Amino acid sequence: MKKDSLIKGTLILAAAALTARFLGLFQRVPLDYMLDKDGQLAFAVANQVYLLLLVVATGGIPSAISKMVSQRYALGRPEEARRIYKAALLFGAVTGLLLATAMFILAPVYTDIVKKPIADLAVRAIAPALLLFPIIAMMRGYFQGRQFMAAGGISQIIEQILRVIGGIGIALIVLAWGWGDAWGAAAVTFGSVFGSIGAFVVMVYFGRKLRRQDLAEQARKGGANLRSQHGSGSELRFRSIYKEIFSMSLPAVVTAMTVQFLYTFDSTLFIRLTERFYDLETATHVFADYTIKAMSLAGIPPILAIALGASIIPVISSAFSVGNMNEVQRQSSLVMRIVCFTGVPIAMLLTVASYSVTGFLFQSPSGSGTVALLTVGTIFQITMMTTNSILYGLGRPKTPMYHTFFGLALKVVFSIALAPFLGVYGLIIASSICFIIITLMNVRTINRIVKLNVLGRRWVKYIIAVAVSALAGWGAENGILAWTDGWADKLSYMVAGIVTAAVVGALYLVLLAALRVITPEDIRSFPGPLRKLLTKVLKPFYRKAL
Repeated sequence: MKKDSLIKGTLILAAAALTARFLGLFQRVPLDYMLDKDGQLAFAVANQVYLLLLVVATGGIPSAISKMVSQRYALGRPEEARRIYKAALLFGAVTGLLLATAMFILAPVYTDIVKKPIADLAVRAIAPALLLFPIIAMMRGYFQGRQFMAAGGISQIIEQILRVIGGIGIALIVLAWGWGDAWGAAAVTFGSVFGSIGAFVVMVYFGRKLRRQDLAEQARKGGANLRSQHGSGSELRFRSIYKEIFSMSLPAVVTAMTVQFLYTFDSTLFIRLTERFYDLETATHVFADYTIKAMSLAGIPPILAIALGASIIPVISSAFSVGNMNEVQRQSSLVMRIVCFTGVPIAMLLTVASYSVTGFLFQSPSGSGTVALLTVGTIFQITMMTTNSILYGLGRPKTPMYHTFFGLALKVVFSIALAPFLGVYGLIIASSICFIIITLMNVRTINRIVKLNVLGRRWVKYIIAVAVSALAGWGAENGILAWTDGWADKLSYMVAGIVTAAVVGALYLVLLAALRVITPEDIRSFPGPLRKLLTKVLKPFYRKAL
């Protein structure tokens, strides 16, 4: 097993997360066909509270472990890193047991609060997944700290495969027996239990493989005892480890739970906040579109930011711990540049093609407006998440936490103010305001420590490239939909989506080069396969430089 560089590690995690996200869509999409709106809401309520509890329990701790482990290895203290790993596994086991028990017992109380008692079975069915996922999260944090990203990536893919096959398979059987949507939703959520078992097995396999590698490496060094050179890791007490973990992870928990808090807030209070705007039947349909369709598709653009965050923390932390500020500046600027060039166009594409994508994947394109607005807001979610990770790597975990508190307060205030008059759009606008404010505050703080050099004077040209590409994509989608009006609906949506993607992708890339937004230096910073592809595509614009 070789260590992964920032770019390679990011690509591994991004590819795994993207694959896992698409596999997750194969769980969400059938719900629109298998369950009625109440059944879909039961699944959404159970899934949201489960994800929130999981983030609260583990959200910041894997990042803390990643940073602590990378620092120990950078300073030549591997025994302390392994001691930290053991403490984290113990915490994950205890936390998982407590949360799973509490979620199972208190399920009726929570479903009564959200006025969806039909979700009781679904909440209880997903609770056992909390037994293993906190442990899995600790293991992924350790591997990220050692800069071995493949283990976490493969475990994500296996998790989603088993989750989809298990959940949908059992749901089809339950519904065929005529047990109803409440049991059907519970069967789908129970798929997460299968996923947790598969992911745990994968992580245990890689854990043993890494342990054998460490022993072999120590043997090659002549059996030198690192403990005698750097102090015994056993001297590091669990109490001091937990103190360090929690001092670092508490701020990270707050920042990690931002998106999940917003979604859970909207899911829990949707009916109450929008009752002046919708009648109950309309609110139920809009809520189902928001949670099943919009939230599923809006989860695709931030995948790169999640992968970048996991990869950048140990890299920046290691450079910062030894005072290499030039490397810190280079890596921080690079990660923001990658976000701009890759994350934004994905969000832009799903926004302009929301009608076709929604119509193709689900029963109807209803809720496509919600999909479009929520997806365009993920542009700011991506920048928020990435800047959070940079600050965390710079040893400033409390700073984004304070920024997040301020942003969440704005989310609550604007939701209460806008939802009664704009419905679901008011809730989404409030979330986007939260993301924007946190991003701006984060960037200001980062620039005080190390000056970011993302695009420099190229920002105006970059915005022009994005705007023109989006406008052309919107025109292409509407033109194809009109041209294929007499076709079968699914075929029309599919063709419109493909053409829109081609127009947006090609025009965006050409404009980046024609306007000199992307430079030869940027291209050379990308990984080999992508660098070769971009070199061929952009060579007409940079004949001498490339």
